Amino acid sequence: MGYARKVGWVTAGLVIGAGACYCIYRLTRGRKQNKEKMAEGGSGDVDDAGDCSGARYNDWSDDDDDSNESKSIVWYPPWARIGTEAGTRARARARARATRARRAVQKRASPNSDDTVLSPQELQKVLCLVEMSEKPYILEAALIALGNNAAYAFNRDIIRDLGGLPIVAKILNTRDPIVKEKALIVLNNLSVNAENQRRLKVYMNQVCDDTITSRLNSSVQLAGLRLLTNMTVTNEYQHMLANSISDFFRLFSAGNEETKLQVLKLLLNLAENPAMTRELLRAQVPSSLGSLFNKKEDKEVILKLLVIFENINDNFKWEENEPTQNQFGEGSLFFFLKEFQVCADKVLGIESHHDFLVKVKVGKFMAKLAEHMFPKSQE
Repeated sequence: MGYARKVGWVTAGLVIGAGACYCIYRLTRGRKQNKEKMAEGGSGDVDDAGDCSGARYNDWSDDDDDSNESKSIVWYPPWARIGTEAGTRARARARARATRARRAVQKRASPNSDDTVLSPQELQKVLCLVEMSEKPYILEAALIALGNNAAYAFNRDIIRDLGGLPIVAKILNTRDPIVKEKALIVLNNLSVNAENQRRLKVYMNQVCDDTITSRLNSSVQLAGLRLLTNMTVTNEYQHMLANSISDFFRLFSAGNEETKLQVLKLLLNLAENPAMTRELLRAQVPSSLGSLFNKKEDKEVILKLLVIFENINDNFKWEENEPTQNQFGEGSLFFFLKEFQVCADKVLGIESHHDFLVKVKVGKFMAKLAEHMFPKSQE
C-alpha cells in the first residue's frame, strides 16, 4: 500500500506539472497580431460609450515588442530536465498536449485570429495563475496572455465577468516594475469598454499616484499615463484627476519626448471638456513651460501644446470670469496665459521656426489669445 501511494503521488505530480508546462507554454507563446482589433471604432472611441466628443486620445498598449517577449519557451518540471527516460517522456507529453490544445483553439477561433486567442475556460485558468502565483516570471507570462486577449472587444467582457478586473488590479501593489507594467497594460486594454471603466475608476487614484511617483520616463510611468489617458476619453471620470494636473505639467516639463507626448494626450482630453477648464487654469505650471517654445523642441509637442491652450482659451469666458480671476494663484496656467506680453515674447520667438505649420499655428493662437484677453482694446 505504501508503494502504491507513492506511485500515485508521483503520477499526480507528473500530470499537474505537465498541465503547468502547457499553461506557461501558451502564455509565453503569443504575439498580439492585429492592433486594429483593439480599437474597432478608431481613436476616441470607447466600447458602448456615448459621451466622447471631439478627437480624444485612446491609447492601446503594444505588448508585441521583441525585447519583452519569450518566444516558444516551454517550462518543464525539474524532473523533466534531467536526461532520463522519464524526463524525455514528460517533455514529449507536454509538447503533444500543447499542440492538441493549440489546434483546438485554432478551430474555435475566427479565421483572422491567431492561436493566442483563449477560450473563457482558458482565460479562467490564466486568471487563477495571476491570483495564486507568486513567481514573477509566471505572473509576467500570464499578464502578457491577458493583455493580448484583452485587445479583442469580446474578451473584455469575458475577463470582467470572470472577475478579472480586481485580480489584475491587485498586482498593482507589487514592487516588481516589470510585473506592474504588464498589469497596467492589461488594465489599459480592458479600459476600452464603458462598463470596465465604471469598475476601474476605483483604482484611478492609485494609478495616478503610482504614475506621478514612478521613476521619470520609466515603462511603468508610461503605462500608467496610457491607462489614465484611456480613462479620460469620456468626461465622466476626468474630475478625479483635478488635483494632479500640476503634477502632469511637471512631468511634461521634465520628461523626455515620449513622456511629453503621452502627458499631452492626457491633458488634451481634459482640455476638450469645458468643465475642466477652470481646473486646468488653476494648475501650477513650471516656470520652464514657456521655454519649450523654441526651435529645438519637437514639432508634434509644440502643436499639441498649442491645441491645449487654444481649447482652454475657447472654453474660458474671460470677460464673464473677470470678477473671479483672483481665485487663480501666482504661477498658475491662468497667469501664464494672462501675462500676454511675456507669453507673446516666448511664443512669437518661434515664428522663425523652420516648419510652416508651426508658424501658422502660433499665429492663430496669438490672435485668439489677444481677442479673448483684450476684447475692449480692439473696439
